[in-house]
Amino acid sequence: MTIHIQNHHFTLHHFGAIYWEEESILLVSDVHLGKVSHFRKHGIAIPIEAMSENFIRLNSLLDTFQPKTIIFLGDLFHSIINQEWNLFYNWTQSISQKIILVKGNHDILSVTNFEKISIEVVPELIIDHFVLTHHPLENNELFNFCGHIHPGVRLKSKGKQFLNVPCFFRKPKQLILPAFGEFTGNFYLQPTENDLIYALSSDEVVEILIK
Repeated sequence: MTIHIQNHHFTLHHFGAIYWEEESILLVSDVHLGKVSHFRKHGIAIPIEAMSENFIRLNSLLDTFQPKTIIFLGDLFHSIINQEWNLFYNWTQSISQKIILVKGNHDILSVTNFEKISIEVVPELIIDHFVLTHHPLENNELFNFCGHIHPGVRLKSKGKQFLNVPCFFRKPKQLILPAFGEFTGNFYLQPTENDLIYALSSDEVVEILIK
C-alpha cells in the first residue's frame, strides 16, 4: 500500500517496513536482533532457524525496493552481543546500502561496535519535513516516523471473535511502525476518529476503518 504524506510517497510493506520513494530509504523499526538467542539461552525452545528469519525478510525488502539507505528506528539489537551479532555482521558485509541506526532504549551496545562496521548511530534524524525517532514525539511541528510501541490492533467480527494483528498506526503528525522482529509482541492501541490503522496480513497491508 502506498500512502502520501506532505507530497512524499511511502510504501507500507506487510513485513512492517516502509519504503520512502523520494529519498530511496527503507525504514525498519524494532528488529530486536539477538532476542531468539536470548530466549534459547534461558531454555525457551525456539528453533535455531528463527535467527535467520529477520535477515531473509530484510533481503527480500532490499530485492523489492533497491533502496540506497536503510534506517533502523531503534532497538536494532535486543541486548548484549550474542551469536546473532555475527549473523548481523555478515549480513552488513553482504549488502551495499548505507545503514543508519536511530538509537533506541534497547540499543545498549557501544557505538564503537556499530562504527566498526560502518553504521552511523544518531539520537534522531531530520530529513526534509520529517523527523525520525525511536520513541514517539508528541506536539512536534515535523511529521514523526517512530517505533518503540510495537502497535497492534484487535479486530472483532460479528460472531464476537477476535483477531489480533500488528499494524502501522497513523496520527495526524505521526506514523508508528510495527515491530519488525520475531517474538516481539504487540501493544494494542485504541484509535480515535483522527487516527488511521494499516493492519498487516501475511501478504498485504489493509486499511482498517474506524467506527
